[in-house]
Amino acid sequence: MTSENTDPSIPPFDDCLKKLRAIDDTMELLAGKWKLSILARLCYKPMRYSEILNDIERLSGKVLSRELKDLEMNGLINRQVGDIKPPSVTYSVSEYGMSLRDLSDKIAEWGLEHRDRIRSSFSKKSL
Repeated sequence: MTSENTDPSIPPFDDCLKKLRAIDDTMELLAGKWKLSILARLCYKPMRYSEILNDIERLSGKVLSRELKDLEMNGLINRQVGDIKPPSVTYSVSEYGMSLRDLSDKIAEWGLEHRDRIRSSFSKKSL
């Protein structure tokens, strides 16, 4: 018995496996609850540490520091230290990080549709 795929609309298993590994790599890079939220904000405007911290509810300073270091290490954001005293640090999305903007937009679209679906379902149940 062969496990070969005979349906031409389904890609070969090796192609699927490549995509699944790529998804795993991407999820590892964006692992954590906050990285994509941070990136999404920086896609719209550069922000200082305190601005990011104030903008994302329930995000601790320790976690933000760690996430920013990871994002910078992976080339997704830029860190710029100003020439003033005390130094002002501004974070911005890198050109490479901007390649994730379509992904974050798609996730946002899905989230809005999901929220509407849940609200609609809840409204029907409470009638």
